[in-house]
Amino acid sequence: MYIIKVKGKAKIPDYIQLRDENFVLIAYFRADRPLKKLEKYGLEGKEDALREVIDQLPFGKLQKLEI
Repeated sequence: MYIIKVKGKAKIPDYIQLRDENFVLIAYFRADRPLKKLEKYGLEGKEDALREVIDQLPFGKLQKLEI
């Protein structure tokens, strides 16, 4: 799974995209709000680790999600 942080402009907030191995978009959510239904993506119980990755992730850089 891959993750990328997209910078918002003006009133549009920053967003996070989760993509699968084929780079198909599987989740899209605001960076300042926690993602609901993490078990759907195999990330249940990893909320804190995901939040830490999101906080340290640079904008516009696609990165492999390893948590």
